[in-house]
Amino acid sequence: MWFKNLTVYRFNKPFSVDPEALEKSLEDFTFSPCSSQDISKFGFSNALGKKGISLVHSASGRHLICATKEEKILPGQVIKEALEDKVAQIEAEEDRKLAKKEKDAMKEEIIMTLLPRAFTRRSQIHALIIPEIEMILVDSSSAAKSEELLALLRKALGSLPIIPLSFKAPIESQLTDWVKSNSTPQPFIMQDEAELKTDSDEGGIVRFKQQNLTEDEVLAHIEVGKQVHKLALHFGQSIAFLMQSDAGIKRLKFSEEFRAGNDEVGTEDPMARLDADFALMGSELIALMNSLVEVLGGVEDTI
Repeated sequence: MWFKNLTVYRFNKPFSVDPEALEKSLEDFTFSPCSSQDISKFGFSNALGKKGISLVHSASGRHLICATKEEKILPGQVIKEALEDKVAQIEAEEDRKLAKKEKDAMKEEIIMTLLPRAFTRRSQIHALIIPEIEMILVDSSSAAKSEELLALLRKALGSLPIIPLSFKAPIESQLTDWVKSNSTPQPFIMQDEAELKTDSDEGGIVRFKQQNLTEDEVLAHIEVGKQVHKLALHFGQSIAFLMQSDAGIKRLKFSEEFRAGNDEVGTEDPMARLDADFALMGSELIALMNSLVEVLGGVEDTI
């Protein structure tokens, strides 16, 4: 339930979602496990996991969705060895060298033979659709995995007018100014971790962890031209995270005190607790994104 990373996209055209219509759109792309000959399968699953009963969980105009991916595990070395053995056998029997096209076809045959016996692994990725701030937050640090979910959502809806979040001013310039001045705008609090690098390809990268970022050692790197591309921050007392210059947010962690805000709900009704946690998380993520947009100078105008 609690997001751990954020890859953020924003709508570049007006967008509204009706929960029932969204649910119906996703139904045609529901996840199903791999068959014996499938290498992977990807589809939407219950938003609240095993306890959930719908593909979309909505509250206060926010919509949580989840996609599940199942992949067959076929180690490359196993395929390579099987192919080498088969090629050697045929070349010895026919006294000739096999062409690349023949080897490629043979490799495909080996893969299809191994698939029914292969182990599988599953992974899930969640996304939060928030029309009120015109954003979609994907719980992933990988742009590729985020795009995979959004491509499936786009296919289900027919269109999805979004672009990656970007800001008018370079994020690294803002982060560098905060470290240099030892001052972050409220409600953000600078922590003890940062990554600095130069803009040139030849420039080095220096990382600081569990270190006071106002020390001369850190500031000396800024003086010679390095900029802060990653900075650990707290959002008030609720969320710790690592802000990146590409607008990605990693290692998102909600404080125990904040999460305890729903303790009065208890755990006797798991669905009630999940719903309460969803509402609490959604409201705080909206507050976080609104504050980031404000202190980072506003989002870049849509082209």
